[in-house]
Amino acid sequence: MTKNVVLLIGGDLCRHVAAQLDPAHWEIWGLRRNPPADASMRWIQADLADPASLRDLPQAISHVAYAPSPDAREPTSYQTTYPLGVTHLLDALVPTNRIKRFVLVGSTVVWPPTDAADAMTWVDESTPAHADNFRSRAILQAEATLHERLPGCGVALRLGGIYGAGRTRLIERLRSGQLMSPDGPGHWSNRIHIEDAASACIHLLGLSDPADCYIGTDGHPTDTREFHRDLADLLEVPHPASRCLPPTGKRLSNARLVGSGWTPRWPDALAGYRAMLAAG
Repeated sequence: MTKNVVLLIGGDLCRHVAAQLDPAHWEIWGLRRNPPADASMRWIQADLADPASLRDLPQAISHVAYAPSPDAREPTSYQTTYPLGVTHLLDALVPTNRIKRFVLVGSTVVWPPTDAADAMTWVDESTPAHADNFRSRAILQAEATLHERLPGCGVALRLGGIYGAGRTRLIERLRSGQLMSPDGPGHWSNRIHIEDAASACIHLLGLSDPADCYIGTDGHPTDTREFHRDLADLLEVPHPASRCLPPTGKRLSNARLVGSGWTPRWPDALAGYRAMLAAG
């Protein structure tokens, strides 16, 4: 049986993707500037910002999961990671004419917060995105390049806030009393467990006739202040202080992704955090 050959680009999320892929059906390659010393996949040392380092990629690559993280939250890093990195990678891969699917993992930051009057409105893939900051602009430019260069084969997966093993910043801020919760309408917490984010990537790698874009969340958006209080109760620490702020979030729907056949293992972030804490 001929295996699909997948190239995973990124850190923690791609490690979870590799762990869930069936090695009987997938030949797994990873690309990093500084590959780790592990045998979870075959490693390629390359830099997305350096086209020359991408010249000798395996010719048999048929699938790509693209999920690198910018080095910093500033414009140059986002431009390098998204539109520039995607362009350089496509320049190296498209001439082989073997790419069946390219999943570009981005963020729901491409949708601005809803205003107070529309706080209960659902945001889905048909909601217009806005390139109103350097992060959303870079992600949308990369998506546009992907769809232009690989029509019908490129898929954007816009993820909500990822949590899971090793991602403890919210827990630490609650325990230290440093977290300030937003109060008022239009504050939504949209999350996805990293195992579910990985399974969504794998689902889209193999989905026939996909749409060009999917929202990746657990489908259970919650009021941010209420979520912080529920998580504080779970941790047995005091509720965080809160203050009234303009809307900071949006109520995201994962109906398209679920309708395509994907099901999250953790459809409720509080249950996911409870399991994470129990596992230590």
